[in-house]
Amino acid sequence: MHRCWAGRIAILLICSGNYLVADAFSPARQASRTCTTSALGRNSGVHALPPTTEEEKKAQKEAFLQEETFGGFTVKQRLREEVESPFRQVRLFFFASTAGSALTALYFSALSALKASIGGYEDAPPLNEALQTCGINIAGVIVCSILAYREWNIGNANLARIAKGGALAKLEVFPASSSTQERTPLASYRRSSRVLIAAGGPEYISQLARSLNSDQLADDNVLPERLEEVDVVVVPVLLTTGNQVATDLQEQWKAVEAQEGDRNFDIARANRVVAFPTGAGAWESYLESEIETAEKQGFDYMNKGLTITVKKNGKVLRRATGQPQWGYLIGAMETLDGSKFGMPGDSEKYGGP
Repeated sequence: MHRCWAGRIAILLICSGNYLVADAFSPARQASRTCTTSALGRNSGVHALPPTTEEEKKAQKEAFLQEETFGGFTVKQRLREEVESPFRQVRLFFFASTAGSALTALYFSALSALKASIGGYEDAPPLNEALQTCGINIAGVIVCSILAYREWNIGNANLARIAKGGALAKLEVFPASSSTQERTPLASYRRSSRVLIAAGGPEYISQLARSLNSDQLADDNVLPERLEEVDVVVVPVLLTTGNQVATDLQEQWKAVEAQEGDRNFDIARANRVVAFPTGAGAWESYLESEIETAEKQGFDYMNKGLTITVKKNGKVLRRATGQPQWGYLIGAMETLDGSKFGMPGDSEKYGGP
């Protein structure tokens, strides 16, 4: 009986694989792909005929990568998830197929158990053996279904993380030292700079500005120079009522005044390491989940603020509350991010092989 059950599983797996291969190369599937390609060309503005220039090829490729699939994720995001977890789909298919095979085997073993309980069937196995087989099949269905469901959830979590990283890369800022206020996406800072997003209410932003632009300790404030040395760009985000992102942050930043203990205050001192957010809607959408998490954990993000440190590769290094710990950030950044460990091509700047 065990050999029969194993044989049925093998047959079902082979048949499933043959069906998928045959379906992939069937005329209907090929026609579907042709229609999809034509529709993609119409929707993206790219001519349906084969592209002839590099610009057309690039536009067609980008349009395909940005095409939305089931679940709301793009083709590019799913391809990246495949690269990060190359065997997850294999495991998902294996566990799901095995669960289906075990379910089919359970059907036949249940019939055998029914025959054994009724009696009068010559081909019926002993009742104890039939019930044992049913128990094995039930266990197989449960275990493989749980494993398949786990792989599915892991994949969705990875896709959500990748989508959020893509939204982070699309956020736009403009350098405080720029006179033109030209918008720059955070993606352009990859490989060159680390980004520290500091979001909070008016008092939090005021304190952040004074800590960067005044001498608050006994010695001189060299934070801007030290932050520049470790390639850190600070992006202050002013939150208002309803967790909306203020659109006049630059004016409010310039209006910050020195308080008692703030020596040699100059609001323009840190301009070369500060960038202001632009496009309030995108910033609000990205920070929504961060604020929800802070609220669930009981943090007063309006007064104490929250910080998000982004590494040079575009991934989030850490999330924290309160004012940035400048000393720790400057001293440990090369160890936490590691330009000379994880960024190929930077050996000339940072030394090493």
